[in-house]
Amino acid sequence: MDGKKSTKTKLLLLEDVTNLGKKGELASAKPGFIRNFLLPQKKAVIADKRTIRTQEQLRKERKMQAAQDKKDAQALATRLKDKTLTIKAKNDSQGHLYGSVASVDIVELLNEQENLTIERKNVILPKPIKMIGVYDVELKLKENVSATFTLRVEGETKIQEVKTQVEVIDEEIEASEKKQATEELEEHAEE
Repeated sequence: MDGKKSTKTKLLLLEDVTNLGKKGELASAKPGFIRNFLLPQKKAVIADKRTIRTQEQLRKERKMQAAQDKKDAQALATRLKDKTLTIKAKNDSQGHLYGSVASVDIVELLNEQENLTIERKNVILPKPIKMIGVYDVELKLKENVSATFTLRVEGETKIQEVKTQVEVIDEEIEASEKKQATEELEEHAEE
């Protein structure tokens, strides 16, 4: 390095910023993040004496907004609790999907079928879904409220069931074969 020390500037947040802070809090960030994102998007202002006076008002607004967001998120979680949404995907004859169902597809599905607008990062999906079946999908809503709904992944192609060879055993035939075998052994023993 050239010996320059990265300095962080104090900011007053005007909106909630993920991984930085909530509305009304003082936070510090690197100059590039401030210059390229926070200030142009009006998510924060540089903290000085004048802006710090507005901090208490912003905190009150944030508290009221948090209560409303939590109430809305809990209502949404209750609404989604017993829902089963269905998505169709292309598949092969064994039930494997061509491609996968990812969080982007789930966001589109919620928007189409339930008129919900959520962000992709709010869908908690450990790995993309690659098989036909029924899955529980978790959503992380505002104010750390979680919601779960059932997702049914259906294929466009019908799945062929693997046919196994099954041997049918008739007990009467088996008993007569055993009797015949023992009689033959007795005849050979007498000779």
